[in-house]
Amino acid sequence: MMFGYADEGRALLVLPALLWVPFGPFAMIAMGVWCACVPGRLPRLWSLLVPLVPVTASAVVMAFPLSRWDRPVLEDGTLGTPEHLHDFLGYLAVYVGGITLLPWLLGYGIARVARLARARRRAPRPPRGPDPAPTHPDAS
Repeated sequence: MMFGYADEGRALLVLPALLWVPFGPFAMIAMGVWCACVPGRLPRLWSLLVPLVPVTASAVVMAFPLSRWDRPVLEDGTLGTPEHLHDFLGYLAVYVGGITLLPWLLGYGIARVARLARARRRAPRPPRGPDPAPTHPDAS
């Protein structure tokens, strides 16, 4: 290996996941805006493909080794929940929900609201009815 470490290959797999943390939310906001502004399947497909590599790489790192998923035997002899389950659920909440899904939803929602406001502003005004006849103050 290059620097004498055996895990250099694994580090290269994790590099997209590490770069996703600072740059992923901006990419997903852009994807959400693109989905809101352009109809069709292509923007939605790219919204799934762009985060696929970093999220999958980080999920693999979180899930393996599988020995962390062993269920402990409780004092009464029943099997408990794996201790790693709470770590993995936290990872899903922060990495997938907070860094990937939430920015996409924000970009999509803000773009839709902006398009709605712009459409309302540009909509033609309904024609006003005829002005009421002026009444003379002395006529009763």
